[in-house]
Amino acid sequence: MRVKRGVAGHAKHQKIRSQTKGMSHPNRVSIKRGKQAVTKSLQYAYRDRRNKKRTFRALWNARINAAARLNGTTYSKLIAGLKAAKIGLDRKVLAELAVNEPKAFEAVVKTAK
Repeated sequence: MRVKRGVAGHAKHQKIRSQTKGMSHPNRVSIKRGKQAVTKSLQYAYRDRRNKKRTFRALWNARINAAARLNGTTYSKLIAGLKAAKIGLDRKVLAELAVNEPKAFEAVVKTAK
């Protein structure tokens, strides 16, 4: 018995078309270009989910350093003091304190000294 494959092929193409919504014209229209664009975009998404962690940590470090300098110390001295005092606050929380709760951050700096 003969099997016609038009339905499956059309479904595949529709899947690519839905994934390329919002892309430039050739990537939307051409299935071959669209498939390449979707593959590449998924690679970028995977890579950048990891890079996001890196960039946020750099942002937190910058915020902690700025707040530490306002309190008369540096980032490295503050982190070393926190480790010596066995205070287990991570950089995300420290940055949040530095931005939103300056008094609490000041108290942390005093204990670290």
